[in-house]
Amino acid sequence: MSYSKEVSNKLNELLEKNYDAEKGYKLAAEKVKRQDLKSFFTQRAQERYDFGHELKSEIRNFGENPDKGSSLKGDVHRSWMNLKASLSNDKDESVLEEAIRGEKSAVEEYENVMKEKEMPASTQNILMKQKNAIVASLNEVKTLEKQA
Repeated sequence: MSYSKEVSNKLNELLEKNYDAEKGYKLAAEKVKRQDLKSFFTQRAQERYDFGHELKSEIRNFGENPDKGSSLKGDVHRSWMNLKASLSNDKDESVLEEAIRGEKSAVEEYENVMKEKEMPASTQNILMKQKNAIVASLNEVKTLEKQA
């Protein structure tokens, strides 16, 4: 596999995860009752949409084609979030718990991709910026959970 194909594959995996997160955050915004949570989740959905476009651009810079659509794993996670929220007395808290779980997973995924030794500096910069935003989001969602 060529260098650009390896990098492209890793970025496409992150792109898919961002598609999943965007859909998950849109679903979360629909499920919660508190307006501050609706706003938070809507902002996160937009942020992940923007991340996706940055990643698509970077993939195209390597002469590769970005993937389309979300993953089966993401679809299953959203189904679980739906079920858990519908069974829970405190939907807001259960949605926040799922958001925390998803953000922790996203941070790990970014860190794993960033370990790639031959990742170009431009890609590393994009990934670091996005990972830092996810860490900030994780901290914010933890604070929101404590307030729930």
